[in-house]
Amino acid sequence: MAQSHPPFRFTRSRRIVGGIRRWLTAAAGTLALTGGLIAASPQASAAGLTQVTGFGTNPGNLSMYVYAPDALPADAPLVVALHGCTQSASDYHAHSGWPKFADTYGFALVFPQTSSANNANSCFNWFQPGDSARGQGEALSIKQMVDKAVSLYGSDTRRVHITGLSAGGAMTANMLAAYPDVFAGGAIDSGVPARCANSVSAAYTCMYSPPDRSPAQWGDLVRSAAPAGTTSWPRVAIWQGTADTTVKPANAAELRDQWTNVRGIGQTPSRTESLGGGTTRSVYDDASGRSAVEVYSVSGMGHGLAVDPGNGPEQCGSTGTYYLDTICSSYHTVRFWGLDDGRSTGSLPAPTGLTVTGSTDTTVSLSWTAVDGAAS
Repeated sequence: MAQSHPPFRFTRSRRIVGGIRRWLTAAAGTLALTGGLIAASPQASAAGLTQVTGFGTNPGNLSMYVYAPDALPADAPLVVALHGCTQSASDYHAHSGWPKFADTYGFALVFPQTSSANNANSCFNWFQPGDSARGQGEALSIKQMVDKAVSLYGSDTRRVHITGLSAGGAMTANMLAAYPDVFAGGAIDSGVPARCANSVSAAYTCMYSPPDRSPAQWGDLVRSAAPAGTTSWPRVAIWQGTADTTVKPANAAELRDQWTNVRGIGQTPSRTESLGGGTTRSVYDDASGRSAVEVYSVSGMGHGLAVDPGNGPEQCGSTGTYYLDTICSSYHTVRFWGLDDGRSTGSLPAPTGLTVTGSTDTTVSLSWTAVDGAAS
């Protein structure tokens, strides 16, 4: 692990990390930004979102927005969704597709929001140790949002998940490392490994030329961030476009190495599957045969969140800047986390182009019916 410079922290009025300008929630290519691009104050409510205040000491100076379906059952899951640079909570809510599945399967959503007061381009400060470590800064603010949402909705604390895009994806990785006792699963979309960077200059290295550490070295970074004695770890989905020039695709391999090592499994997939949108899903099972880590590689996709506009059960989201029409990543993440189980009536779609390595091909037909209250 690269050594950090002598400890330093920007004050809230000076945390204008100009060097991070190329960390965008970008599609292909690099976009030059101005410091005043995102300057508007957050609205009290927008497009179905409700702002929640008084959720804790909020040392990270973040805003909390929530979305919850009507008649949300007690003990429902909770999903935290982190926007990328130059984005906002309402932007991510509108484009990502997550509200559709919150409505369909019955879970609450929390959309944390940062601002240009924290970072010139409204990025979560994933590369600042004082904002990404357990009990500090933005990381603690997000944890306090989870606690507040649990108290508001009676959410099942065993089924809290977190996802994020780009800088939000990098912060997601850090949150999974710092709070494995809080999150049952995570999805890192176009992000970097946990604790890859501890400065602005290191952030550039992670994005464009990620360190080629061993799985054990990557895993040690997670283990050192977590509470001592942690033995239970989140399940992790990794989404990456092969044509991403902002966060190089090599990051997906390093993320795979990190989280498979943490789970004590190898780096050879248990099976692979071809999905729509040029997507290949690689599955890494734990010792019990349950999928612990999954890597979704989207052929030809640049830097952004994979969406698939439409009304079909596997479709979601809307296109926009850094929301790319390929495949509905939120749908597949919901299935990976198991949030669809017991929440609606229907049949799971049969996988297409399934290829299993190291075992015998098996076809399984699954269905479920609606259940009131918590999933069993």
